[in-house]
Parts: sequence; structure tokens; C-alpha cells
Amino acid sequence: MPNYKYIHLAQITEGFSLKTVNVLIEDQKIIKISEEEIANLPSQTEIIEAKGLVLLPGIIDIHVHFRQPGLENKADMLSESRAAVAGGITTVFDMPNTIPPTTNLQALTEKIKLANENMLCNYKFYLGITNNNLEDALSIDPNLICGYKIYLGSSTGDMLVDKAQAIEGLFEKSKMIITSHCEDEKRIRKNTAKYKELYPNNDAPASIHPLVRDAEACYLSTKFAIDMAKGKTKLNIAHITTEKELSLLQKGKIDSKNITAEVSPIHLWFEEKDFERLGNKIKCNPSIKSKVDRDALRKALREDIIDFVATDHAPHLIEEKEKPYFQSPSGIPSIQFSLNIMLQLVKQGELSLSQLQEKMCHNPANYFHLKERGYIKEGYYADMVLVDLNGKTQVNKETIISKCNWSPFEGETFNSKIVSTFVNGEIVYRNQN
Repeated sequence: MPNYKYIHLAQITEGFSLKTVNVLIEDQKIIKISEEEIANLPSQTEIIEAKGLVLLPGIIDIHVHFRQPGLENKADMLSESRAAVAGGITTVFDMPNTIPPTTNLQALTEKIKLANENMLCNYKFYLGITNNNLEDALSIDPNLICGYKIYLGSSTGDMLVDKAQAIEGLFEKSKMIITSHCEDEKRIRKNTAKYKELYPNNDAPASIHPLVRDAEACYLSTKFAIDMAKGKTKLNIAHITTEKELSLLQKGKIDSKNITAEVSPIHLWFEEKDFERLGNKIKCNPSIKSKVDRDALRKALREDIIDFVATDHAPHLIEEKEKPYFQSPSGIPSIQFSLNIMLQLVKQGELSLSQLQEKMCHNPANYFHLKERGYIKEGYYADMVLVDLNGKTQVNKETIISKCNWSPFEGETFNSKIVSTFVNGEIVYRNQN
């Protein structure tokens, strides 16, 4: 027997304004959207009153680290997908730097099995590229993955690719989108050695992070990756952080691009002076940079130079983050509050609600070929989130859902509230506050 839900009097975007609609869901899909009351609802229809709430397409986060398998002490698929849906995220693309890394068919198959058993949201996985697995990677069924991930700079998981043959072969032969972590490894190692010498007692402050993993390291590596990809394959630059890198990108709508870039809410929110207050809690790779860089990222997002907003959600235990700078791992948990952050930027006039949907819903669905997702349309999957733009979200130990149970946003109050989240027509999250 079909399962029906009726979302009554929700507001959706139409250009730069909002209009009130009613939405009828049958099982997994939206079957009718009407500005008028929908008459003769099927019996047993669940009615969701949404007057005063905004209905957005479910957020598609193309960059997460859910840590399973192998790092379940930090996070797992169930805990982090629970945090994701609480944040209005209905689809995630998970990165390969787990234990074992997702770099072959066996590891991928096992990860898919785990996801089938644990994920509360839709998911796809990246296949990690190493110095030695190119032929095996290229032989894997493209329908099983969202693309390839290559680390041109070292980060969590020791997956650095630094052999020219592997890098060149990937860019020459790939038929799928390559997502690249771009930081110049030689420059980072040189900077690290410099600051270890300056702080021989292992008492370096976290504020040196933008100097160790500096803007030039990002620029050199991003330029290298773009030069490799031009005319050959589609490349997405992960978590872009600097004004200088933006000069390498083209302005325009995504359907005209082979080179794209994503930015994280973390890099749109924080600036380097925040290290004084938060220390290693905001240590991530690439590093948070200057206010000039942050403001340039915001502008580039508005102007269609940057194409996606993706969290790079990367949990670590607070005990790990409290270690001295050189021993503290890079990575920030952020998935639960990423939509709140972006809605706060909408309220500050940094982008429109329509632009938010484009960067977090439409563009990921279109570019990564997620059929019938990313929009509120008849015939599409009912992946949606109801948001109260006049509500409040407080970030504290009681409200944080991620397994690591900390956030650099603790003490913050966002001027929006996620009310409920739908994945494939099912309500997977209801805000009880």
C-alpha cells in the first residue's frame, strides 16, 4: 500500500522571492506541487503543517569523512549520518581515507555494505588514487563511485600521491570527475621544518597553521592540477581557501565548466585571527587563511567562480585536538550546522537563498549526475528539508549529535532551525525543541 505525506503551506523559492505551495509525496517521490489546496487526499495521508516554514531541496554534501571503517572511535556512518540529517543534509559523498583506505574494489564493496546497514541518508563513495593502484581504479564500475579522489598534499590517512606516472596517468585516462586536495607537499615540508626549528620545545601555537600550510602551497598545487586537467578531464578543486587560487578559475554557470571548485562553510566563516580563540579546534587542511581570503571566497561564491559548498566534515576526538600543535590532527566536525552557517550568511547578505540552493543542491546533483535529486520538482525524489528562518539553533554539548561531541561553534546561536528532514520520502529527522 502506498505511503502518502502532504506538506501543507510550505514556502519554496521562486527566483529571489518565496511562494506558498502544498506538496504531495507518494512513497519516495514528489507527485504533486500546487499553490492550491490538493483535494481528495488518499486515506491515511500524513499531514505535515508547514505554515511559516521554508522547504528546501535536501542538501548534497560532496565532501565528508565519516571515518568508517577503521576509525570508529572518532565517528561512524550511523552517528555522522544522524548528524547530517539533523543538519538538513540528505546525500553525502564520503572520502576514501579510512582504514583500510577505499582504494580497491574489495574495500569499496565492504564500505557499501556498511553503508547499506547504517546510513540514514543517501550516499556515494570516492575511490582513492594511490601511487600504485591506477589501473585497478580505472577498471572499477563508474556506477559504484562518485569519482576519484587524489591527495596532492598529505593529510589525514597518508594517501599522498607524488609519483608523476600515477598523476599523469590519472589525468590522461580518467572518464570520471577527479576531486583533488591541492597543497604543495615540498613547500609544506619546508615550512614545517622551519617552524619546528623555531619552536624546539613543541610549544608552537595553532596560529602558525596558515604559515605552515600557506597560501602559496595551495596556489602552486591548484595551478598544477588545473594545468594537468585542461582539455583532458573534469577536475574539482576541493576546499579552496585563497584569493590567489581564484585567479585560476573561470566565472560562469556549472554546465559550461570542466574545472570546478568547492568551498567549505568553515572557510567562509572563520579567519586566521580565530586561532587565538579556538586554537587547534579550527586546525584543518588546507588551513583557514586571512580575512581578505575569506571575504574573497564569499564574493567568488556569489559570482559563480566557486561552484559548490561542501563541509569537509572531519571528526577527531577532542583529546587529540588538545595535543600540541604538531601532534594535533587536522579536521573539523561541521556537518550538523553547515546549513545553519550558510543561512546565517544569507541573512548577512553574503548570498541569496536561491544561490545557497544552487551551490548546495542543484550544482551537486547536476554535475555528479544524481538523477531526480537536488530540486523540488514533481517526479523527483522527496529529499527535502523544512527550515524555520525565524528559529534559533544553539550549539552546545547537548545539541551536538556527531560522535566526537565537540564543535568549534560551541556557544554560537544561529538564527535558523532545521525542523525536519526527508530522505526518499521518509521523515528521518524531527527537531524536538
